[in-house]
Parts: sequence; structure tokens; C-alpha cells
Amino acid sequence: MDAEIVIAGGGLVGLTLGVALGRAGVAATVVDRAPAAAQTAAGFDGRVSAIAAGSQRVLAAVDLWRRLAAEAEPIRAIRVSDGASLLHLHYDGAADGTGPMGWIVENRAIRRALQAAAAETPLLRVLDGRTITGFERAADTIAARLDDGTRLRARLLVAADGKDSPLRAAAGIAALTARYAQTGIVCTVAHARPHRGIAQERFLPAGPFAILPMTGDRSSLVWTERADLAPALLALDAESFAAELARRFGDHLGLLRVVGPRFAYPLTLVLADRYVAPRLALAGDAAHAIHPIAGQGLNLGLRDTAVLAETVVDAMRLGLDPGTTVVLDGYEVRRRFDNTLMLAVTDTLNRLFSNDLGPIRLARDLGLAAVDAVPPLKRTFMRHAMGTVGALPRLMRGEAL
Repeated sequence: MDAEIVIAGGGLVGLTLGVALGRAGVAATVVDRAPAAAQTAAGFDGRVSAIAAGSQRVLAAVDLWRRLAAEAEPIRAIRVSDGASLLHLHYDGAADGTGPMGWIVENRAIRRALQAAAAETPLLRVLDGRTITGFERAADTIAARLDDGTRLRARLLVAADGKDSPLRAAAGIAALTARYAQTGIVCTVAHARPHRGIAQERFLPAGPFAILPMTGDRSSLVWTERADLAPALLALDAESFAAELARRFGDHLGLLRVVGPRFAYPLTLVLADRYVAPRLALAGDAAHAIHPIAGQGLNLGLRDTAVLAETVVDAMRLGLDPGTTVVLDGYEVRRRFDNTLMLAVTDTLNRLFSNDLGPIRLARDLGLAAVDAVPPLKRTFMRHAMGTVGALPRLMRGEAL
């Protein structure tokens, strides 16, 4: 057998799972279509991820966070507002005693940390520049076919190959998919004044406009715009684009300057009908993809990683086969409700706030103010977003597997 576990996809979710398994004594192979050298050499591309407090515990437990801490900007407060309304929701982690609600980290820093950790994990092998094109199941193994003709036999194949997952389709697992009439525009800006670690979410008629604090007096913008208007905005010259940003951003951080490229991607909802099949499990966007309104996409994937790693490791310590449906069903039960709930919440919030109807605007403004006025309720909402409540797997409690 080539490895106990084969993981399709060497992104942030797939490689984190590989590191977690390898450090727990489970032989794993990650197959990544992107060449490692190209990823290592990549310069700043403007893309970042929001790491919630619970996800930070996962990264710390698998010895990744120490490699990232210096490049992570803490989210010390969160402010949610509805356009120009004076009513808002503001949460201050220091005042409430919770500390940072999360951190903003450049994706390239996470990739570098993962590659370094993978290289130091003896039971983990990474095959880069290759793709799994299919698989065949046997009674007690699954054989993954690679595009170079290689076959990898394992107990379990994990599909962490994105929202359009070819392995999900090959396994015959259907998925609910819906395309939002919105495009996500992402870029990084430098600003004249310090952000003080405050993340802002402004709800505009076209969709949410998030301002996320980064290191060095920079912020990452996640700008949701109507899909039919986004191409024209992206085609603007630098000065005109900065002016459009300033209209939405405001002047609270002073003069703005776009740093690095601009990205745009269609916004899509995905929910797989099942997360598991015999000798196959879905993780991350292959199982679910949600609207970026709450910055929870990667955090859900890391929660998948924490639960799936715990499920596999515990089964093998008991002498059980981790690829059987009896074992894998436990993973789906523990993750499906959380993922489905977050998908429903983000979809509802986007539909509720992405309009400019007077009565609805008044109701949502009063709702924000009401939550802000009740500290215990506000604290509950924030701690759920931080991923620090409920029946948490060991990695999300900061414990080793």
C-alpha cells in the first residue's frame, strides 16, 4: 500500500489535513496539481484568508501557527454597518476579554508555512505538479489514478479538490449549486492612517463590502458587486478604480493606494448531497462553498480537517479501517449540520442586506442596533463566528491528536 490516506488537492485544506495526519502517525500522500516551486516563488498577489480563533488553534496544534504568527494581523474589533446608517453593531474583543476574534494572513504566507511543515513531516509525501484523474475501489483499498499513469493505493481517498471537484463527480455525488448574481472583487490597499485591528463589514445595495486589517497599515478588501457591473469596474485605470473604492471605503483611514493586482471571481453556493462514499470523503470546498459575507469559507474547511483527522486517527488506533462507511459516517454527521447552517446563514444575510428597500433596510438596521445593545447576545454571536463554542474536536481545542 502506498499510503493509508491519499488526499487530492494541496491547497490550504488538503495540505493541512496531510500535515495533521502525518504528525499523528498516519502515512499520507497529498497530490497537488500546482508545482511546489512555482508556489514558493510566488510574490504578493493580494489574496488573504481570515483565520478564526478556533482555526488558529488547529494550526497551532499541528505546529503551523508559529510559522505564521509574525505575518498575521489580529482582528481586535469588528464593526458591522448598513450603508450610511448611524445604527451599527460593534464588538471589541479586548473590552469583552476574548482577545482577537481572528487573524488576517496572506495566502502566500500560509502556503509557505504548510510547505515547510510538510517537508518536516516524515510520514507525509507531497506529489506536486500532478492530478488524480480517477479511482477504482476494491474490498479493502482504493486506487487513485494519476495523470502520469501512477496508481496510488490507500485505505481512504480524500477529495479536497475545490468546489468543482472532479472526484466528487466521479464518485456520483450530486451537489446543490447556485450562482449568485454577484462577483467578488478582491484587492489590497495601503492607507495613511492605522486600522487599529478593526475589521469592517459594510452592507451596500450590491452586496457586502469588507475591510479586513492586514500588517503594515494595509487592508484587504472583499468587494461584492453586481455581476454585470464588475467587468467595467475591473477595466478602470488605477486612479479611477481607487476613486470608486474611496466612495465605498470612506475617508476614515485617509488616502488609499491599491497595492498589487485586482482579482474577481464569481460567487457560488455549493452543498454536496453527501460528504462520504465507500473509501472516499469530501473536505473543504469540495463538500461546501458559501458566500464570503462572513469570511468563514476557509474556517469551515479547517473544521472539516480537524474532524476528519480525528475520525481517521481514532479509528486506526482502535484497529478499524478508516475507509469504511461505518467510520466515515461519523465524520459526515459531525460536519454536515455546522456547514449547512453556515451556508444558510450567509445566504440569508446576503439576500437580506443586498437590497435598498426602505422597510427592509429599517428592520435590519434596528436588528443590528438591538444585538449591539444586548452584550450577552452579541458575545454569543461572536463566539460562534470565532469557532470556540460547541462540541469541538481536539485540534480546535488546541490539543494534539
